[in-house]
Amino acid sequence: IYALARAGEYFVRCTRASVSFQVESILLLICWASDAISSTVWFLQGLVCTPRPAALEGVVPGHSYLINLIMACFQNQEQRMQYRMNKEIERQLVKDRRESKRELKLLLLGTGESGKSTFIKQMRIIHGSGYSKQDREQFRDLVFRNICTAMHALTSAMGQLQIPYQSEEAARLAQELHTIREEEAKAEIPKHATAVRCVWRDVGIQKCYQHRRAYQLSDSAKYYLDDLDRIFSPDYIPTTQDVLRVRIPTTGINEYPFVIRNVVFRMVDVGGQRSERRKWIHCFDNVTSVMFLVAISEYDQLLQETEEGLEVNRMQESLALFQTITSYPWFRNSSIILFLNKKDLLEEKIMVSPLVQYFLEYTGPKNDYLQAREFIARMFININQARASDIYPHFTCATDTENIKFVFDVVKNHILQQHIVEVIPGL
Repeated sequence: IYALARAGEYFVRCTRASVSFQVESILLLICWASDAISSTVWFLQGLVCTPRPAALEGVVPGHSYLINLIMACFQNQEQRMQYRMNKEIERQLVKDRRESKRELKLLLLGTGESGKSTFIKQMRIIHGSGYSKQDREQFRDLVFRNICTAMHALTSAMGQLQIPYQSEEAARLAQELHTIREEEAKAEIPKHATAVRCVWRDVGIQKCYQHRRAYQLSDSAKYYLDDLDRIFSPDYIPTTQDVLRVRIPTTGINEYPFVIRNVVFRMVDVGGQRSERRKWIHCFDNVTSVMFLVAISEYDQLLQETEEGLEVNRMQESLALFQTITSYPWFRNSSIILFLNKKDLLEEKIMVSPLVQYFLEYTGPKNDYLQAREFIARMFININQARASDIYPHFTCATDTENIKFVFDVVKNHILQQHIVEVIPGL
């Protein structure tokens, strides 16, 4: 009202003055009228309960925003509600974009049984709440199922490899164990504890275990079967190590968020089997780092997911997959962290299964663990020359918490430094 009154006063004055003064006064009139309209609009805004976006604080409102506010005065209750909902959605989007700058997405990729899920469990132990007694009790049934799966694999392989049992009793009990379905393992395996012990101790089964490269057997089979007395005790509660070694094929997409230095790390785990890889593309947006896991102990094993009669070396499968992943345009600005996992199993296996039998390019000593692992690392780093300088290799044992803690501290510092440089270029 004051602005309009002053404008009117100057209008009266300008009608009696020179042309230049008239022009100046008209411009002043327009400015004051604009102030008056803005003040009126903000007053009407308060009446219709349309809060001003935080992003516009201290800024003169734009024409489109003013028009929307004025139009809101002539809307019915339903239209006003819709307007407020739209504004709330806009505010939430701005908030989400701001918070996304504090979140780092780490994508875990690799073939099946490379150790991705075990790595997630380690993050829960190191940076989360760990596994309470109640949590560990829930893995008891899974341990029995893993034992049942191992028995099925071993007894089936005995026939395929034509290895005889040493004792007839072990052969009879093996047939009995082979009829137990995995979904019945929770109730049936403890009842057959004596049979499991007898079969596992049989010389024929031990010989079959030594030829495990020829068939699919979980890496944790020996760990559980060597400790049956503890596992079959009535008061058995899985230890943290038991939980880490439980094999559960990952299906779908699993996420585990944790906070370090006020930064949210969102680790995404996806199934590594061929049938699961078509789902990976849904996770490729806004990836800070790709963590690719390779089971370096699989250099002498065959892939079980191929068509019947087609033999594919499991490490060759990992190499092909790694080459594909590093070539994707989605990861052009993402660092590639290469975890050469299961180094402990490689150290054991290299003594009895020479690397040169499966990779003729290897020219190092026959049973040299260090030379073998360095050769494997170079194969992966050199698979894509365009990205070789962006690949950061680390040798790991996913079931060793101290090892994973040390390695991830190094990786974490690298990722945080990379994130700071992206947010503040030139730092």
